[in-house]
Amino acid sequence: MNSETLESKIDVAPKLDFGHIFSESIELFKKVWLQGVLLLIFSIILLIPIFIIVYAPLLAFVYAQESGTIDFENDAFASGTLSIGLVILVLALIIVVSVVQTGLIAGFYRICKDIDHGKEVNSGHFFTFLKKEYFGKILGLSLLTLLISIVAMALCLIPFIYAFVPLSFIVPIFAFNPQFRISEIVTLAFRLGNKFWLVAFGLLFIIGVGVGLISQITCGLGGIFLGCFGYLPTYVIYKQVCGFEDESEIDQIGESF
Repeated sequence: MNSETLESKIDVAPKLDFGHIFSESIELFKKVWLQGVLLLIFSIILLIPIFIIVYAPLLAFVYAQESGTIDFENDAFASGTLSIGLVILVLALIIVVSVVQTGLIAGFYRICKDIDHGKEVNSGHFFTFLKKEYFGKILGLSLLTLLISIVAMALCLIPFIYAFVPLSFIVPIFAFNPQFRISEIVTLAFRLGNKFWLVAFGLLFIIGVGVGLISQITCGLGGIFLGCFGYLPTYVIYKQVCGFEDESEIDQIGESF
């Protein structure tokens, strides 16, 4: 399936029923909730070493200050170096976390497709898109998503709310069409998000508020089991509008795991 075919499907797609998408998301959640918990666990396992690596220099700076080795308050050069270093560390942390999360969530969507089609679950698919051949594309998508988000937030709250919906389709489109160029993935995401913006926003908003409230009531426990629910409406919308081909590149991905 090429990008032109998906564009045509999006353009001619009929209106989607809010209730149907929501109920189908619930039914799918019943089947994939355990994989959602694994998604959270794998994210924590992979991100803990990253946080340690990033925060190690910061702890070194703090130790140097406390021990008097470097006087940041009176040394302008050291103070400036620290400030620049902290900015670089924060940006690096954001980018690395975004790349890891994008890869894991793309793998989760792949598992959702397998479960939805009655195939055997292979948890190894979580790491399918963290292979080196996809790193450049995931990095590009992550950076572009961050850039669009920052620009939208800088313009005001409304542009960010608008951009949030199309941006949420980037990962599922990539997951099922990894052969597409970055520009094609982003274009299709905005095309799909714009056409079904109201339905998608309503679903994501209601689910987000619901999961947030349950998580607060249960002291975070509910969020562990319900966290993946927020990813499912975009999957269902993609399936309803674009569909899947029986034989595509994505069907062969991860067979080595």
